[in-house]
Amino acid sequence: MAKVIHEKNLCVGCGACAAVCPKYWEMGGDGKSHLKGSVATGDTFVLMVEAPECSKDAANACPVKCIKVEE
Repeated sequence: MAKVIHEKNLCVGCGACAAVCPKYWEMGGDGKSHLKGSVATGDTFVLMVEAPECSKDAANACPVKCIKVEE
């Protein structure tokens, strides 16, 4: 299992994650990215997945590095 972590308070809403990984990422109504199916703990959102797939690409594309993937 892998853990995808999104520190939403750091997100600047550039949309890079949603562009490279629409399976897990979308832009929310607040203008920031949203990790689909994630669970919130404060400003941090976590999603456990079998394989992170394109979320690694999303993490690499993020200009503020608010996305992390732990395997």
